[in-house]
Amino acid sequence: MSREHRSTVVLFDLDDTLMAHREAVADGIRLHMRERAYDGDSEAAQRLWHELEERHYHAYLAGDLSFEGQRRARARDFALAHGETLDEPGAGAWFDRYFEQYRAGWRLHVDALPTLDALEAALPGVRLGIITNGEPDFQRAKLERLGILDRFEHVVASGAIGATKPDPRIFDVAIERFAADAPVARAAYVGDRLHTDALGAAGAGLVGVWVDRHGTVLDSPDADAVRAAGVIVIPDLAELTAKLVERWDATSG
Repeated sequence: MSREHRSTVVLFDLDDTLMAHREAVADGIRLHMRERAYDGDSEAAQRLWHELEERHYHAYLAGDLSFEGQRRARARDFALAHGETLDEPGAGAWFDRYFEQYRAGWRLHVDALPTLDALEAALPGVRLGIITNGEPDFQRAKLERLGILDRFEHVVASGAIGATKPDPRIFDVAIERFAADAPVARAAYVGDRLHTDALGAAGAGLVGVWVDRHGTVLDSPDADAVRAAGVIVIPDLAELTAKLVERWDATSG
């Protein structure tokens, strides 16, 4: 069967894969620290914010905190580290102001749009989608503000599914939605997290693609897992199209 007549699906993570989330966070934290008159090194503050994001956002994904609760917890702990104690309403207001400055920095990675165009040129009829751990309205708002919502046939968010990556159920739901319109012959998932995205997708039967923008040196267990799962590792999205075409050409026929 020719490539043109096969149902090919390429799914993407959003934050730090298509959208430059960390860069927007860095902008927001720098501006917010200046506004709150916090002393301290900006890079150390950004590391702390990312640590708090990992801790509290995963508590939300696990059901231990509400979406608003994890936001307030991040604000409270970050402010406390800089000598400011916040009550619950104060933590909410703190985060809301930070969020305004974070949102102003939303932008795509420079390789995002060229990659979507390249996929559509190299794989005629390719169907694109999003799988994201987060609240559906919030993530769709990002896509809309970034001007790419209409590029994706389906947006699957964990907050609406009740399962989070790397649980195979969220990948299964995405494929089922595409298959409702036409059979899916081959599918790939592209994300910036090795375990949550690439290995999670591979475990659900998709081609897992890890966008490792930081040149991570893997330990032996992770390197073995990448090889065993057939994960494609790329340094940026610019290599995605060629790597997928190469993989699928090698396995066709």
